[in-house]
Amino acid sequence: MTAMPSLNGSVGYIFTSCDLDVKGSGNVQFKNMIERFRVYDQPRRPEGKEEEWAGGERVDTRDYLLYGRLYLPSGRLDALYSTRLSSTVQALVAAVSHPSSNVLGRSGDVSNIMFNLQHDAGKWCTEYSYSADDGMWGLRVLHNFGRLGLPVEPTDDSLTTESRAGLKRVDEEDAVEGGLKGRVSAGAEIYISAKEKSAGGSIGLRFTTLPDATPPSFQVPSSSSLPLSRASKGQLSQPPTTITALFNPILGHMSGAYSAQVSRDLCLSSRFDFNVYSFESEWTMGAEWWMRRSPSADTEGDGDPATYSLSPPPLSDTNDLDTRDEVHGVVKARASTNNDVSLMWEGRVRNMLVSLGVVSDFSSRSKPIKAIGLELSYFSSG
Repeated sequence: MTAMPSLNGSVGYIFTSCDLDVKGSGNVQFKNMIERFRVYDQPRRPEGKEEEWAGGERVDTRDYLLYGRLYLPSGRLDALYSTRLSSTVQALVAAVSHPSSNVLGRSGDVSNIMFNLQHDAGKWCTEYSYSADDGMWGLRVLHNFGRLGLPVEPTDDSLTTESRAGLKRVDEEDAVEGGLKGRVSAGAEIYISAKEKSAGGSIGLRFTTLPDATPPSFQVPSSSSLPLSRASKGQLSQPPTTITALFNPILGHMSGAYSAQVSRDLCLSSRFDFNVYSFESEWTMGAEWWMRRSPSADTEGDGDPATYSLSPPPLSDTNDLDTRDEVHGVVKARASTNNDVSLMWEGRVRNMLVSLGVVSDFSSRSKPIKAIGLELSYFSSG
């Protein structure tokens, strides 16, 4: 539900044949539910589902997901169906119905259906799409340079952390002094609309540091026994960093971004946009500050608050940090050369996730505050 600047809300539903362990809004891991800076895990080829046999016949079925969301009071309805055709191929069908709307000057019932076919082989990823509303066909391609990561294996309790300390990652090389060590990805997209008789495309590059600092929580258990990094218990040799560059030759738009985690709870980002045709430019800066409960104030559980160290824990072991001093909120700030300044707080209040933000324009004396927004989110799983 969004309370400001106008009152509106939505009701959603998700059903899947896979195990869905997202808990509820009151006890779900806070970091997994918000948009934030993260360094994604190294790409790996998806593994197929284990075969199930009964009476000499294969009885396992394809995994699928159903999603629906109704927006109030506009009456817009979103629906999605996704299924995995094979270990590396996934199909999606999405539909949107917006009655009595006025979108792009079109009045009346606006409906659309979209088809997507995704192929993920680890090193190469492709996506084919089609939109029935404007007859648009699209193609996206992504290539990850370097070696692929190994599949995540179950934790072996007999192998201690000390014995894993000397292991090297599959994509880890000897340290190179004087620069960042990481991996590079390159991607491109092209789209053609037969109805609008138009076409477009863009290309992009991304550099991400190694070792991975924030692997997906659904792949890595909370224990620190998996050998994701030699420095899992020590200080990282380099800050988690992501550098991206995008270029759209038809529109003439260029964009470059640099994001890094400079400390345990602080992430900084900078982005520069430029148009080669109009010479318009914009420089945007952003920050992300995580707020944690004080360890001395945590009296739940078996841990003794007196055993916590006053020195900040290492930057790398983010899962252990969340268990020792739980994250209860984040403050995000953004400022640009267009005199736009935005500030937002996201946190948990009882069993609800709350977002409160303000957008201001310092160049306008009559209306320096452009908008104030409040969003409340509650969900549960069964």
